[in-house]
Amino acid sequence: AAILIFKKNKTDDTVLFIDASNEFKSGKNQNQLTDSNIAKVIETYKARESVDKYAYLASFDEIKDNDFNLNIPRYVDTFEEEAEIDLDAVRAERLELKAELESLETEMAGFLKELGYGA
Repeated sequence: AAILIFKKNKTDDTVLFIDASNEFKSGKNQNQLTDSNIAKVIETYKARESVDKYAYLASFDEIKDNDFNLNIPRYVDTFEEEAEIDLDAVRAERLELKAELESLETEMAGFLKELGYGA
């Protein structure tokens, strides 16, 4: 959903883009904006300033340079860098788990043998 606000007596040629796509409370059939979500959008609108990963105040020239494309992601970068995975630690943990599994399988085979199952 998008909300567009047009001001008749605006004194500049900037456009404020707000990406509030993460500002909601999950619902069963429908997500909802909470009072705090709405307050954040309103405060950002009133401040008319760029907010990292949330809002961007674009000039007319920037919009013109983007062929008047008004897609919010073109102006508000919400990309989050993924945490780097320590492959050495993952490999070490995998080897530990593999050794533990082998030990458990050996122990299980002994129990089964005691109960008369298996060779």
